[in-house]
Amino acid sequence: MRPSMHQPMTSRQCQPLTGHVRIPGDKSISHRALMFGALAHGETIISGLLEGSDVLATAAALSAMGARISSGDDGLWRVHGVGTKGLHSPDHVLDMGNSGTSTRLLAGIIAGHAVTATFTGDASLVKRPMGRVITPLEQMGAVFLARDGGKLPLALRGSDSLKPIKYTLPVASAQVKSAILLAGLRANGTTTVIEEHPTRDHTENMLRHFGVPVRIEKIGGLVDAIHVDGGHVLQGCAVDVPGDPSSAAFLTVAALIVPGSDITLPHIGINARRIGLYDTLKEMGADIEFKNIRTEAGEQTADIVVRYTGTLQGITVPPDRVPSMIDEIPILSIAAAFASGTTTMTNLAELRVKESDRLAMMATGLDACGVNVEAGEDSLTIHGSGHAPQGGADIETALDHRIAMSFLIMGLASTDPVSVDDTSPITTSFPTFVKLLRDLGADMDAC
Repeated sequence: MRPSMHQPMTSRQCQPLTGHVRIPGDKSISHRALMFGALAHGETIISGLLEGSDVLATAAALSAMGARISSGDDGLWRVHGVGTKGLHSPDHVLDMGNSGTSTRLLAGIIAGHAVTATFTGDASLVKRPMGRVITPLEQMGAVFLARDGGKLPLALRGSDSLKPIKYTLPVASAQVKSAILLAGLRANGTTTVIEEHPTRDHTENMLRHFGVPVRIEKIGGLVDAIHVDGGHVLQGCAVDVPGDPSSAAFLTVAALIVPGSDITLPHIGINARRIGLYDTLKEMGADIEFKNIRTEAGEQTADIVVRYTGTLQGITVPPDRVPSMIDEIPILSIAAAFASGTTTMTNLAELRVKESDRLAMMATGLDACGVNVEAGEDSLTIHGSGHAPQGGADIETALDHRIAMSFLIMGLASTDPVSVDDTSPITTSFPTFVKLLRDLGADMDAC
């Protein structure tokens, strides 16, 4: 595990944010495009791939197991797949950096191959629970050796004769669902995942794009049963990765809290299971418009136009919406701090096992910036005054990119500047974050 070279930064009140900027590619889709391309027969050509450290960790791991992956001056990435039986054991430990997505989804892939691999990661990733993915994959026939709690470093021995399972997700997790479905591609029969609350469905969409049928059965209410049959062959194809809506969320909230702002974010993914934040912000009174809506590679995209319209209004966020916006809760908390009235969020337990305990980190940081906030075991209540919070705090980020970005956005409109202790983790998901904000007019300096 490599030590972090801390890169502190301060943001302060700025002039209106204006202009058009292109958000980097969706991280979730970028991971899957590389993984599915590696498992496919033939060549997969990827445009718009996010070149953050998380995705590059996925590319390095797949290369170590036999896939040929390259990028060119044309901005395209090319993956020459090894087919669903062609992976081999890597010669070295797979360092996944900060990427939980890489670790969990690759575990699902390796589980279905006669491959042995060992995973490690940075100081944040080795604290994150992997038991939730170990349990179903062991039921299918994979063998794990891990630290207490299923934490990294862990070793995994896959099997080329997995058993199909029917598994109900104990928590809403697209990563666990995806790991099981990817393992199911190599199982002898039909693998079924039952989710009681909808999670992002990029895996299902991309499997279809690569030629694998996925069946969705509505059981009742929000409950879905997702079925995949083993033995299907993936075919290489072209994938155009849209801009990441989770990354776009930071610039969206920045435009909503900095008076006079008017920005356009082209070609952003607006998958129905990823836009809970935008629905919530609209309910708070935000002026957000989706233009030029189209569908590419099974994913809906749009140009997002955001205009400052004055004070937002606090609301109660529907608990069943939270799984579709769990990564955006930190930046929504910043918007709530600038709103008038109380914003209440529940069903947030998953925040406590992210890159940091995000629920606690946001509550502590907001309090330090003068915001009236209450945190429960799985809830966050923010009492907005309708005015800019005081700010003026030095925020500890705990190696969490979304904590760092959220409080840098806050500093663009708070009364006093806000500093964060380390911006280096931002490269995991949004390497151009600071540049794009500065291009729009933000005032942010290293310190």
